[in-house]
Amino acid sequence: MRSTNSIKNAVVATAMNLITILIGFVAQKIFIDVLGTEYLGINGLFTNILSMLGIIELGLGSAIIYHLYKPIADKDTEKIKSLMQFYKIGYRIIALLVTIIGLLIIPFIGFIVGEVTITTNIVYIYILFLIDIVVSYLLSYKRSILYANQQTYIVNVIHIGYIIIMNIAQLIALITTKNFILYLWIKIICRILENVVITVIANRIYPYIKSKETKQLDAKVKKSIFTKVKGLVYHKIGSFIVLGTDNIIISTFLGITTVGLYSNYNLIMQALNSLFTQVFNSITASVGNLLVEKDGKKSYDIYKNMLFLNSWIYAFASSGILCIIEPFIKVWIGGQYLLPLSVLITLVINFYIQGMRKTCNTFKEAAGIFYEDRYVPLIESLINIITSIILVKIFGLVGVFLGTIISTIIIFFYSYPKFVYMPLFEKTYIQHLKDYIPYIIISILAVGATYFITSNIYVENLILQILINLIIVCVIPNIIYWLAFHKTSQLKYYKQLLKNIKNKNGGIL
Repeated sequence: MRSTNSIKNAVVATAMNLITILIGFVAQKIFIDVLGTEYLGINGLFTNILSMLGIIELGLGSAIIYHLYKPIADKDTEKIKSLMQFYKIGYRIIALLVTIIGLLIIPFIGFIVGEVTITTNIVYIYILFLIDIVVSYLLSYKRSILYANQQTYIVNVIHIGYIIIMNIAQLIALITTKNFILYLWIKIICRILENVVITVIANRIYPYIKSKETKQLDAKVKKSIFTKVKGLVYHKIGSFIVLGTDNIIISTFLGITTVGLYSNYNLIMQALNSLFTQVFNSITASVGNLLVEKDGKKSYDIYKNMLFLNSWIYAFASSGILCIIEPFIKVWIGGQYLLPLSVLITLVINFYIQGMRKTCNTFKEAAGIFYEDRYVPLIESLINIITSIILVKIFGLVGVFLGTIISTIIIFFYSYPKFVYMPLFEKTYIQHLKDYIPYIIISILAVGATYFITSNIYVENLILQILINLIIVCVIPNIIYWLAFHKTSQLKYYKQLLKNIKNKNGGIL
């Protein structure tokens, strides 16, 4: 069951993200054409403001999902009911806090937005954004049991339907009425419908969670949840600082125009990263289910298999970004929006390093390791800010991303070995290096060889250049990885996996 669900989760997550990316590009194009960049700016600004309020959630959802793994494995319905009730109350409190803080921001909305020429009431627009985020907290908690029970694919299928229906309805509304308020109300209504559908399905699959007769959650479990939530606070704040400071530093030292140039590159890389992140998120519950068995050797074997695939995916994706993004941008928006090659190389290095964190993060989250390393994200974010500010003065835009790369080294050489390898696998720092270094070396070789070949093939037709580069990207890094690892147990595992899938017998875990 764990095997089949992991594959379903990964496949559906991949399809969902591809559809979301495609729809997103089309929707944004029509949005700009109909309403203009001012409305687009307001849409982005209010989305960011209310995303910041997401810190109030404090990681309660992740902590609850972690605590659901064992009772689900033990079929302990009473404990599951108690956890779900606790989650429900917790999210209602969070919704109330978000509402209060969101309303307190209203007097400052005019100052934050600045002068605008649109006629629609800005405060009314903001309140609709606030309603949307509050509704998501009030009605979404029952999806947690689907996540914990390795049924993420169910949520993702429903979310695909939500994305498609919402965007079609919004685009029809924009084209026919050019009314931004109607556009926002459609989003709220579709959000409510999505959560209602997920709730109905969760109730149907697990009818006992509808029961109002629940026992008080054990004090020991509550303490464990609050401990993990305390740890997650640091992670959420750290992530917010790391993700939110690059643009501020770029804008401060290099100007808003450079932010705009970088945003085009970032949009493409974030789309790819989101695609791969969903795949790893889809198997987190399966890993959590595996770790409940407390079989360190089996867990470590699965870890190595995942790490191998992780590295191959990101080496392949990094090759694609380095070799295709420049001609793609020329076709998409024009050659005047290109950044220097040194910046692109630094972005690709950062993309690969951040991607190589996926496997460890999957095991870390599934194991509920949130409190133990609570100070690491704060240290990482502090080093990121300091080094980026120093290096941007020396190297310009490259320096900003070098700061991020330097801060990430802490995660690789301190946090992961200490908080993941040692407690989960009983492995040493040296073993951690032995597991990573071969992949890093082969990835450098694969990406470098692919770029060398594509950079020496030039045709005037940009579309043809993209197709040629794409073919080379699909061949060279994959051949290099195959030659380097074809005799390893990891590649043999995936060959057997493909056979099992064909025979409808196997899966990822």
